[in-house]
Amino acid sequence: MKIPSKTVFYHIERTIKTYRKFSRQNFLKVVDNITIDQKLILQYLNDHPELNQNEIAELVFKDNASLTRMIDLMVQKGFLQRSINPNDRRKFKIELTRKGKEVLEKLAPVIVENRKKAFAGISEEELTQLKQTLNKIVSNLNKN
Repeated sequence: MKIPSKTVFYHIERTIKTYRKFSRQNFLKVVDNITIDQKLILQYLNDHPELNQNEIAELVFKDNASLTRMIDLMVQKGFLQRSINPNDRRKFKIELTRKGKEVLEKLAPVIVENRKKAFAGISEEELTQLKQTLNKIVSNLNKN
């Protein structure tokens, strides 16, 4: 049996956790009390306002109950507003508020700098190869 720290999955997980911690620290320098996942939700809704809660949950890798709690908190913070969907009264329409859009504007340069730091010394070819390899792993795991 391999020691976990020797596996590729350990290194993937460590990289993700390190990047998220680094990003959150930098986010908090410009926006109070925001998480990486909340920023992702704001970005997805800004880019695709038609998304429903199930689609957002899938994009941010959360179950519906967790996403509901996150959205409730984001509504309380004034980042989002929730209303009855006029096309289906059983569902809610989730929209960015002006404050939510302002948060995205403040975080945009931070994200650029975070990525610059993370990818320093890594070529485009290396990044392309990494994406291809990770996509192969996902494809392998999704095969029946």
